[in-house]
Amino acid sequence: MKPPKFTYACPRTVDEALSLLAQHGDEAKILAGGQSLVPLLNLRMTNVSALVDVNRLAELSFIKRENGTLQVGALTRHRQLEVSEEARITLPLLSRAAAEVGHLAIRNRGTIGGSLVHADPAAEWPLVAVVLDAQLVLRSQHGTRTVAARDFFLAPLTTAIEPTELLCEIRFPVVSHPAAWGFQEFCRRPGDFAIAAVACQLAFDENRTCTAASLAVGGAHSTPLLITEVEKVLQGTRGEETTLQQAAEIAAAAVDPPSDVHGSSEYRRRLVKVLTVRALKEAWGK
Repeated sequence: MKPPKFTYACPRTVDEALSLLAQHGDEAKILAGGQSLVPLLNLRMTNVSALVDVNRLAELSFIKRENGTLQVGALTRHRQLEVSEEARITLPLLSRAAAEVGHLAIRNRGTIGGSLVHADPAAEWPLVAVVLDAQLVLRSQHGTRTVAARDFFLAPLTTAIEPTELLCEIRFPVVSHPAAWGFQEFCRRPGDFAIAAVACQLAFDENRTCTAASLAVGGAHSTPLLITEVEKVLQGTRGEETTLQQAAEIAAAAVDPPSDVHGSSEYRRRLVKVLTVRALKEAWGK
């Protein structure tokens, strides 16, 4: 089999990258960390006519707090988020999730933007972005638009980004009230993709009563799934066992898990139930 042929470009500015995307359209692929794209190319599972390497775009690698949000550049490496003091203090769930991404070599190379655009249903970043109601900033030569993470993921490996757009920034809202998070995932070996995962963020009043909640499931649905009904169950409660079990039942009933070599649909559904209780207990424990 002949190796595929494609043109390679390494722009030095975002504007140059956007020009290349406009020129090649859906025949181009963006190379950031390459942890997902390169294996697909090696296995001949995807073809490109143009490869746009954005690794020299240093302006897309940052972590900063501004205007009530934690702003993260799309080219920020997983490891940067794992060890960032700003992320750990402002939104600890980001550092916690980053530590679960693959192995150290992958975290040193892979990027948060690449993971979000690749949209693997079992990946950590799409799940966290949905739970925290992140806003994704997309740019093209025609302008800039912002898409909520909860509207971004359309199907496995499919998102709302257009072929000529580049994900430049992710904005995570910073809550002003007391809040805590929980993150639980189950995989066969450390570093593997999750067979199922659950993340949550809870807000409390001074009596440790839940005033708001968001909970989402990854790995057990075609996209990271926000379970909106859980908030209604948790509001006004203090983490009673019966309440947590009720929330877990709702989460398990909401997902439509696939069956594969890693587990059956029913197995994943049971995992969601167990992991939901664990994630909620973790949040209340904080």
